[in-house]
Amino acid sequence: MQANSHLSDSNKLTDAQMRDFIVNGHLTIKTDLPRSFHETIYRKTQEYTEKEGNLGNNILPRVPELQAVFEDPAVRGAFTSILGENYVMHSHRHPHQNRPHSDGQGFHKDSYWGYQKVRHHCPRWAMAFYYPQDSPLEIGPSAVLPGTQYYSTRITENNDGELALSGEAGTLTIIHFDLWHRAMANQTDKTRYMMKFQFIRMDAPQAPEWNVTNPQWTSEDINPATPAHQGTWRHIWNWMAGASNGDATQPIHANLADSITALGADDAPVRSRAADELGALGESAAEGVPHLIQALRDDYEPVRLNAAYALGAIGEPAVPHLIEVLADENGPTRRMAAYALAAVGATAVPALSEALQHTADAVRIEATYALAQIGDAAEPAIPALIERTKDECTEVRRYLAEAFGSLGATAAPAVPQLTDMVADDDDKQTRFEAALALAQIGPAANEAVPVLAKALWDEDRYVRDNTIHALKRIDTPEAESALFDYLLMARWCPVTNRQSTH
Repeated sequence: MQANSHLSDSNKLTDAQMRDFIVNGHLTIKTDLPRSFHETIYRKTQEYTEKEGNLGNNILPRVPELQAVFEDPAVRGAFTSILGENYVMHSHRHPHQNRPHSDGQGFHKDSYWGYQKVRHHCPRWAMAFYYPQDSPLEIGPSAVLPGTQYYSTRITENNDGELALSGEAGTLTIIHFDLWHRAMANQTDKTRYMMKFQFIRMDAPQAPEWNVTNPQWTSEDINPATPAHQGTWRHIWNWMAGASNGDATQPIHANLADSITALGADDAPVRSRAADELGALGESAAEGVPHLIQALRDDYEPVRLNAAYALGAIGEPAVPHLIEVLADENGPTRRMAAYALAAVGATAVPALSEALQHTADAVRIEATYALAQIGDAAEPAIPALIERTKDECTEVRRYLAEAFGSLGATAAPAVPQLTDMVADDDDKQTRFEAALALAQIGPAANEAVPVLAKALWDEDRYVRDNTIHALKRIDTPEAESALFDYLLMARWCPVTNRQSTH
């Protein structure tokens, strides 16, 4: 599945909806499909599940009516607004069953289908939760913790603040991939189905892809009770609007000395707010850099998060200090430094390129990840990234591929190295990251077609999936021929079963 350019602007999100998604991490969409359509999906899912077990990744070919849900203009408009016009559906999808009288789940974030990746604050991935039946509270819909997509840890207990994604048949909620969520207890005699589908952004944003009326970040309609992460939200808004990392923001006036003092307060929310205020001052808060560096080690994650984006907003004066923190013995501290360097943008690229030569794996991992998040402005780092494509550290190679993908066609000089990764790397995740990068590079990756054709037979399903996307986006006669040959071999008949074999 891929979006197209014929989508009406009336189907795209508004500024208010984009702000809501950036802050809270979820957005509910209603399709125009009739109730009977969703009832058919429920009936077929239940029937096939009883006969065959959970349909897993085959839910779409087994219940092809689902495609109409994701082609609905309101759904496509929302995904285009969040992930860009060329977003694609990932091959991992799952029909979640919440059986009668279940106890529900604990809150969690999804893994990447058993693999591990650094979480993206900017929405490069998203998920859809679709309900084919009415999902009132008692049937156990999914619940989310709004705003927690930026946290790697739980900051609330006893499910405080959870929001049930309940609704009538056909309700679809788009969530940030990293939002904390869970299935609630099903207190009824009916099985609740929730179809989970995943989607990927393929191109870096160049301009707002929603119905923008005010290009400046504003918090005018944000609930004042929401924990404030203005620096994080502003950065993500600007990134989604096509602004380069490190672009100047409109400052909010705060007192530098008072904010630095407040960073040492006993009360965690006070420290968090102080870090946010320092970020609002931008480069004029350079005096606060050592204090914000220390705040990256705070035991309360919202403080660490705000400190990271404050350092990103201060920019170049923070870079030498942040590079030092990449060698910190504490993993969460290193990761926050990487987020901060990514937010600094272009002026951090020379130091990050140099850090790719560090002897410590952890430093190279974080430096490579930061460059991947910087995107277009990381173009000067391409030679240094190419140099590390045979790095002995598996995680470095994974993020190298991701960095090339985030650069898109600009990373064409790395196509030979990415092609070698797809063909020869012994790490499955590195291979599928490299195939995805070739897809994101697109037509400029044409020379990879012969290897990609062979990768359609890779043992890993996600290497094969990303290879299909790459061949489709390269879009030459040779790529098309390889795709058709594979389709003719791999086509699956969804109506074949024990009772009807031909």
